[in-house]
Amino acid sequence: MIIKQLPETLINQIAAGEVIERPASAAKELIENAIDAGATRIEIATAGGGKGLLRVTDNGAGMTPGDLELAVRRHCTSKLSESLFDIRTLGFRGEALPSIGSVARLSITTRQPGTAEGYEIAVEGGALKPVRPAAANPGTVVEVRDLFFATPARLKFLKSERAEAAAITEVVRRMALAFPAIRFVLSGSDRTTLEFSGAGDDRLARIAQVIGKDFRDNAIGLDAAREDVRLTGFAGVPTYNRGNSLQQYAFVNGRPVQDKLILSAIRGAYAETIPQGRYPVAVLAIEIDPALVDVNVHPAKADVRFRDPQLVRGLIIGAIREALAREGDRAATTGAGGLMRAFRPEGGGMAGAGFGHGAGFAAARPASPWNADGSPSRPLSFAGNTVSARSGGGFGEVAQGGFADFAAPSARTTLERGGETPAEAATEAPAESFPLGAARAQLHENYIVAQTKTGIVIVDQHAAHERLVFEAMRKGLAERAIPAQALLIPEIIDLPEEDCDRLMAHADSFSRLGLGIERFGPGAVCVRETPSMLGEMDAVGLVRQLADELAEWDTAGGLAARLDYLAATMACHGSVRSGRRLRPEEMNALLRQMEATPGSGQCNHGRPTYIELKLSDIERLFGRS
Repeated sequence: MIIKQLPETLINQIAAGEVIERPASAAKELIENAIDAGATRIEIATAGGGKGLLRVTDNGAGMTPGDLELAVRRHCTSKLSESLFDIRTLGFRGEALPSIGSVARLSITTRQPGTAEGYEIAVEGGALKPVRPAAANPGTVVEVRDLFFATPARLKFLKSERAEAAAITEVVRRMALAFPAIRFVLSGSDRTTLEFSGAGDDRLARIAQVIGKDFRDNAIGLDAAREDVRLTGFAGVPTYNRGNSLQQYAFVNGRPVQDKLILSAIRGAYAETIPQGRYPVAVLAIEIDPALVDVNVHPAKADVRFRDPQLVRGLIIGAIREALAREGDRAATTGAGGLMRAFRPEGGGMAGAGFGHGAGFAAARPASPWNADGSPSRPLSFAGNTVSARSGGGFGEVAQGGFADFAAPSARTTLERGGETPAEAATEAPAESFPLGAARAQLHENYIVAQTKTGIVIVDQHAAHERLVFEAMRKGLAERAIPAQALLIPEIIDLPEEDCDRLMAHADSFSRLGLGIERFGPGAVCVRETPSMLGEMDAVGLVRQLADELAEWDTAGGLAARLDYLAATMACHGSVRSGRRLRPEEMNALLRQMEATPGSGQCNHGRPTYIELKLSDIERLFGRS
């Protein structure tokens, strides 16, 4: 078999197999080129899910005729000099345009600002046409038609037009998050128009445009640095979570990435705060010296490799956990929104068919209007214009003033006051000034209603106390080594040598958690001790699980997760049960302890422990706002 040089068109088609996997890949490459050209306005138009038409228009720097001719040739770029260690642009490989031109009908029209004439070039299935003058606005228009017409086999592997259009939308959303100052417009016959107006330096405003306004009210700001790495962005409170990880966005030097290390760090930062099967919402921006990160891992440039991955992972976990400890105890505003919707009538207004019960109230209306004189609930006597309270109760102030006989629940119990005098008690801060306010009632022996300065708080007493007990147990476990039980007959586990190496690198960490392992030859480990808290257990299954976690994520949280699960189960059974009636002092003591305990905004299973309803929300329910 004779070795020969492949033709240029075939080389580009081979490269297109990696660079241009689907219409969304082409859209990503073209948008990156527009951003690198300094565009402040980018418009994307699609048809047929991007297979029939993909057009990207920008107001960037444009190109000269010479640059335009080189732009469609392989490995021609203006973004690299001689080194891959100082990449500060999104594109740099010089493969996207020739790859697209080899499998589609590509045309590029461009004009530099300040020049009188534009130029156009076309590539059809790898066949290059010469540059010619053309009418054009300042900037560049790249139009791709009939994607993959030159490689029909690739068309069979594409998804439906709706799915491909959704993938392009996701690309635009990620780019919009990475560059909030740029205006993005996505339109076409296969979609409704989506526009993200420029937000300047207000990244949170752009995030609200892309993810939703709810995120603004449930986000915690991040700003941390360690050595040469800086992390900024926003993380959602644990009770604001989603059913998938699609709303976890990460950017490295402005480049959208989907890196397993970063996703693993987000997962680790929210451990024990979000229920299984739910995912946090986060937007993270990492700024790092380009020499310390390799972006040339894959032609799609979605993966990166850090020189010190553990430094980046530790920074992400530490920053998010510090933010959650600082502000993460508050309940998500979506809980109050759900409560508001539950109160709203089905008909959309308070008048008409009744309060969400169809015609039930309407059927109970009396035939004649209400008359004060004939009402059985009328006051029995009047003294001028004032109801006499003693002549029959009525609506008199004395009968209404029964609550005056009881002292308002205090924010501190009798034991906490230490026998203080009434004068001293009178000078303490009003209970309503505390974040969770003062307990006013208990409903159905399970829900505490507390009054704050700005509204009310409804607390699930079992869920709240469960979290408090769990955090106390976790603190106890963290302050001392986990007791271990020696196995009468050690377990010998055969594993690949690389798995054994990874396990032994974490042997000291496992020992602090009560798991004692030793090397037993090149391809096995010996388990001599297991955590006594777990009782009789499958040590072989646990070690294999830890080895798998280390291979995939470079972390082994399975053992700690088991211990936390056991502590959570014990906390659940040892906490205040639903159906127990609490005294005012007990309710207030629970509220104060919640305020002092990190993570008390959600229970061990990730459900919210309280919902806050603002006074403005209540007024809106009664039509007073």
